[in-house]
Amino acid sequence: MKKIAVAGTGYVGLVAGVCFAEMGHQVTCVDIDQNKVELMRSGISPIYEADLQDLMVKNYQAGRLDYTTDYQVAYKDADAIFIGVGTPEQPDGSANLSYIATVARQIAESVEKDCLVVVKSTVPVGTNDKVDQFIQDFLVNDVRVEVASNPEFLAQGSAVHDTLYAERIIIGTESKWAEELLQDIYKPFNLPVVSVNRRSAEMIKYASNDFLALKISYMNDIANLCELVGADIQDVAKGMSFDERIGSKFLNAGIGFGGSCFPKDTKALDYLAKQNGYELKTVQATIDVNKAQKTMLYKKASRRLITFNGLKVAVLGLTFKPGTDDLREAASLENVPLLLEQGADIYAFDPVGADNFAKVHPEGQHGKGRITYVSNIEEALREANVCFIFTEWGEVKQLTPIMYKELMRTPLVYDGRNIYSVEEMEQAQVEYHSIGRKAVERQNMKESNGHELQSTRY
Repeated sequence: MKKIAVAGTGYVGLVAGVCFAEMGHQVTCVDIDQNKVELMRSGISPIYEADLQDLMVKNYQAGRLDYTTDYQVAYKDADAIFIGVGTPEQPDGSANLSYIATVARQIAESVEKDCLVVVKSTVPVGTNDKVDQFIQDFLVNDVRVEVASNPEFLAQGSAVHDTLYAERIIIGTESKWAEELLQDIYKPFNLPVVSVNRRSAEMIKYASNDFLALKISYMNDIANLCELVGADIQDVAKGMSFDERIGSKFLNAGIGFGGSCFPKDTKALDYLAKQNGYELKTVQATIDVNKAQKTMLYKKASRRLITFNGLKVAVLGLTFKPGTDDLREAASLENVPLLLEQGADIYAFDPVGADNFAKVHPEGQHGKGRITYVSNIEEALREANVCFIFTEWGEVKQLTPIMYKELMRTPLVYDGRNIYSVEEMEQAQVEYHSIGRKAVERQNMKESNGHELQSTRY
């Protein structure tokens, strides 16, 4: 077993460190925030991720896992140091590598024995070469330090499972020594390992993520056309899925992709291509389609309603996907401000993301609009004039169509995740708008209780 240090305790670093400890390695996770370190030592995960907290407690108690702010102690005698810090998107679409550079210099000034530095963060092709040279420039002691690329392929919400049971491990190295050391670290996982050079490993990460993003945007584009020509995107996707060349995954149409990976990685690869005098037209199209798709429901509702001013609007789901409290690039961040600007009285429900969303949009008045966070769906829907579904949480999927009819003042539902059957919503007398499928429209504008739907046209 190896002595491993992990720089950064976000989704990449913390999950990697915990999983290495679970496989028997001695792991120290490094973070600059002392309060966060104390929180993790007490057994509390700073991020919402299935199974992560249980494994943190288990391996900390077993003495295989620790957390510290003292990077010098953590790095000085480590066999391998994994870098899992953020590479946030900059305004021009490029990746901010300042955190990588900071850690690289700390490593160079701290290591006292031969060590392999492994970059798990998603970085532009060629970055590992620069990190290698940067470390050599600042290296204090006469020791061997090499840099390897080991991109992660985890999905938020299932990150632990995706790490322990990965479909493959990608390692990019420039020497037999580095390759064998990484192979040895991953041997307990008993997973397929693809060994390539560093630049190929970096490109595999971007090419994989951008291909999946392309599939999503392609299906969303087809869904929009389906609505215009009278086809059903779910039937289309089912028919496509039987072709093994296409597969069944990432064929679900909706209101676009979000999260920490796809939006950032598509823009970063597009930027990299342009810097090298090449235009990745497929990636640019992916970005453009996704940007427009996120507000598709709002645009539909705006055409349907006279105004949102004074209407109670139920918002179900705030995070970019279920199973995480991450809001990065979430559709809600695009749509909620638009609704507030129009004077909507929003009642928002999310089982884990409400606190994070409230940091961006605090509860209370916002210009003409107002937002209130509720702990149950029924409170959000009760007497609502319109409902938007942005995240397919289990709690939302468990709702029956008749509940919208019974709870809402006017059962008008805009579903960005195609959760419900069009026919069942029609039977429940709910006006239902989704993505790439026909809309269920109320034939009788006036409700039985005397309330009238505001409308310009169907």
